[in-house]
Amino acid sequence: MSDTVNAAVEALNKKLAGEGFDGVAKFVIEDEGSLVVDGDGARAGDGDADVTLTADADTFEQILGGDLDPTAAFMSGKLAIDGDMGAAMRLGQVLS
Repeated sequence: MSDTVNAAVEALNKKLAGEGFDGVAKFVIEDEGSLVVDGDGARAGDGDADVTLTADADTFEQILGGDLDPTAAFMSGKLAIDGDMGAAMRLGQVLS
């Protein structure tokens, strides 16, 4: 797995603070790989999810760093969302 995915897993687990996520979300980081967030936290991997969020590494880095609001990223076309929009909104609250 790429360093970018590993850094994203670490950042997401810090934001989740051991709480996990109510649902299953997959982040696809273009040209890097993917990670899954669920009730157990974040981990590198791929699989079925309620919602899939896709963006380039720079966009995810900005979102996880708090420099880019996930909703703004979606509205500007930098973040693609496929699946359960309710799950995406709940995840957005965790990321903010």
